[in-house]
Amino acid sequence: MQEFTPLPTPADDPTLLLTQELIRRPSVSPEDQGCLQIIAQRLEAAGFRVERMPFGPVENIWALHGTERPLLCFAGHTDVVPTGPREEWHTDPFEPVIRDGILYGRGAADMKSGLAAMVVATERFVAKHPNHKGTLAFLLTSDEEGPSVDGTRRVMEVLESRNEKIDYCVVGEPSSTDKLGDVIKIGRRGSLSGKLTVHGVQGHVAYPHLADNPVHAVAPALAELAARTWDKGNEFFQPTTFQISNISAGTGAPNVIPGELKARFNIRFSTEQTVEKLQSTITEILNRHKVNYTLEWFVSGLPFFTAPGALSKAVVQAIQEKANRTPELSTTGGTSDGRFIAPTGAQVVELGVLNASIHKVNENVRVDDIVTLTQMYERVMELMLAK
Repeated sequence: MQEFTPLPTPADDPTLLLTQELIRRPSVSPEDQGCLQIIAQRLEAAGFRVERMPFGPVENIWALHGTERPLLCFAGHTDVVPTGPREEWHTDPFEPVIRDGILYGRGAADMKSGLAAMVVATERFVAKHPNHKGTLAFLLTSDEEGPSVDGTRRVMEVLESRNEKIDYCVVGEPSSTDKLGDVIKIGRRGSLSGKLTVHGVQGHVAYPHLADNPVHAVAPALAELAARTWDKGNEFFQPTTFQISNISAGTGAPNVIPGELKARFNIRFSTEQTVEKLQSTITEILNRHKVNYTLEWFVSGLPFFTAPGALSKAVVQAIQEKANRTPELSTTGGTSDGRFIAPTGAQVVELGVLNASIHKVNENVRVDDIVTLTQMYERVMELMLAK
């Protein structure tokens, strides 16, 4: 397909202006710093009924326009990760700066530009189609980059208790790889973490028979876990992977055998696995190697998958029309709040800007992509809800 050459984005473009306004608010998770208030006011002005759902330190909103099915929801988060070393930023991370058509700032890609595109696209759609089919919704939180306990997870529990169902959900996470819309996510792998403590006996290195070194005890088991082929994945999912993320032992002295080892690991798993199967395999390996241990488990999310259907078809068509390319349907990468929405039966698709700079210093987004993403979101609404 022939590539489009977008026109330069004017400085007063509404999506660009809203993105900049949101970046200026240092909403490091779980802080929102007024981002949701800005969005709520704009949605209310567009005729939405906005319900605020705070849980603990987390701000959430659930906003609706319409009363009928199907319900098409835009989901996203206002919180961002910490800046990292400020001295490595070329600009103030919370003061948006445009250089050579690139907008810099923490949250520029993940995901304040996506939020701005959703809001502006919705304003335009509702103005053109005030009596659209179905219902438009927003589910926004300030707890996606953090524990993800009091955000989308809690809102979905409330909605389920009230029998409010999401039929289709577009998550604005940065899904693209090299060009806007080249990849959309139709699922994600699950995430299972473990906090492993290996118990030994501290002693002098010259008297190893009087000690029990936990490093030596667990090393063969960790080597087996790291080398293991868990599965081969399937048509839509990469193979399951195991990674040790942190490990520590010892007093710092070279002549002391440590009495304890602590390790953290994470498994990103496909639909070929279950949490129970993974836990059983890991404990079997540790037990077989006669490791003296305790183990705490943390399930961040189960794998989810949306079979190609009405929503993915609309998203693909919107990308084809607005960017003249056909996206790859993928389940790669980390996880997202889609893991809390998909299990309720909703079709979930993630479409957003490029993810190359997310969580890094000098996070950035192409200004032209912000404008095109807005057009894509508006087109999805037209295809799904316009009469």
